[in-house]
Amino acid sequence: MLTPKQYKLLQYINKTIKETGCCPSFDEMKEAVGLKSKSGIHALIEALVERNFLRKLPHKARSLEVVRLPKLKPSSIVEEEKKREQALLDAMVEIPLYGKIAAGTPIEAIANETEKFAVPYETVRGGQFYALTVEGDSMVDMGILSGDTVVIKKASTANNGDIVVALVDDSEATLKQIKQEGPDVLLIPKNEAYETRRLPASRVKVQGILSSLYRNYN
Repeated sequence: MLTPKQYKLLQYINKTIKETGCCPSFDEMKEAVGLKSKSGIHALIEALVERNFLRKLPHKARSLEVVRLPKLKPSSIVEEEKKREQALLDAMVEIPLYGKIAAGTPIEAIANETEKFAVPYETVRGGQFYALTVEGDSMVDMGILSGDTVVIKKASTANNGDIVVALVDDSEATLKQIKQEGPDVLLIPKNEAYETRRLPASRVKVQGILSSLYRNYN
């Protein structure tokens, strides 16, 4: 069963693809369904993909394809899902978006909050969270692409194998897999084009652990 906004977005994507041959942009989708944030559109798209109404097409701009349309009429969906949609909207919360994080060569340390990022409340219970936009391709083998938004749970320690935000020398922030080896810390990329960095543990501070990831299909 689709919510009204899921149904409206699906119909809009289908209509736009038929008329133009291209999937609409996120800004166009926001305007069509009356949402203010791209993360809200992302949540609707993920739900439609999960229910097999949409399919993601890799390596293509605006990479969405309509698989099928629902059998129920819009009026039925509105009546049956009105309360559920409101509950979902009420359950969204905003967390700080702190700019970009390198998944490649480390960039300067995370600065001030630039804007907010909306996420489902259930995904950020039991801790403090913030969001970062990924820049670089060193984590592609973990499915983390440049332009993705990662949600980070604040933490000062991590287990071997965790994907973390690591601050090097109090000046460079990077997103890498971490591993402790004796007195050293390994910052491990997930792309064969990059080398693992071995640093004294005193030079590396964990700033948080990867909790979830959101992708913009613009």
